[in-house]
Amino acid sequence: MNITVKDLLDAGVHFGHQKRRWNPKSKPYIFDHRQGVSIIDLEKTHRMLESAARFVEESVAAGGDILIIGTKKQAQEIVREMATTTNMPFCVSRWMGGTLTNYATVKNSLEKYRRWLRMETDGQLDKLPKKEASAIRREMARMHRNFEGMLTMMKLPDAMFVIDTKSEHIAVAEGNRIGIPIVALVDTNSDPSLTQHPIPGNDDAVKSIRLVADVILEAIQNGLARREVKTAQRGLAPIVRPEFQEVQPEVTIAADITVGEDEEEVTGTALRPAPIRRKKKVDAAKPE
Repeated sequence: MNITVKDLLDAGVHFGHQKRRWNPKSKPYIFDHRQGVSIIDLEKTHRMLESAARFVEESVAAGGDILIIGTKKQAQEIVREMATTTNMPFCVSRWMGGTLTNYATVKNSLEKYRRWLRMETDGQLDKLPKKEASAIRREMARMHRNFEGMLTMMKLPDAMFVIDTKSEHIAVAEGNRIGIPIVALVDTNSDPSLTQHPIPGNDDAVKSIRLVADVILEAIQNGLARREVKTAQRGLAPIVRPEFQEVQPEVTIAADITVGEDEEEVTGTALRPAPIRRKKKVDAAKPE
């Protein structure tokens, strides 16, 4: 992580909500209340942001996917850019209740949406009756709003990155219910105890959201790079199965070797596949 506390200060990450709207559970991360506004302790924000980025990088490097959620207007474009860059699933429209807790049904809807998209690409949709094709296109428009960024989500995510846990309270509740770790940008009006890796900070200013999102984006990219290196190393590693191991031929030791008179004397034993005896040479000039 290359950002400093001063970078957080310049981005306005330390500005919280008005004191009358603060959540008492956010007290450990509040530096002071000034002119009715809660001021966030940036030293703690920097430390927790670094910890969250490290967790995201390790999760992605291990092969996990991060579901990025930000449906508020200030975060929609930032989330879409993050997900497009890293090919991660995301949600920038209305969060559909049961997306995680009722994933079996959502998975069927996603498969139907993918099938219709293939039909539209191949031109098969135009071959259907006009009334039927029109009904399918209306349903596809509705699905696009709900499942715009989830077409690549083939399984439940391994972690979630949420901007503003108060706005995305349903998604946070579903993630906690099925045990998905949550990394979240949490303002002073939210409960940081609902997330495993809270990042105290301003979740309303675009500059603040972008700074935190860039750090998480960098962590995801580092994790993807590490994953590719591991995959390449795994592909180059030699795999020797027992049935393909070379079998050494049996070798017998022959100690009973007869040596001819005109040959040099052989000392010790010799390694032969089988015992071999040599005949004496016959002198052709000698009469029988």
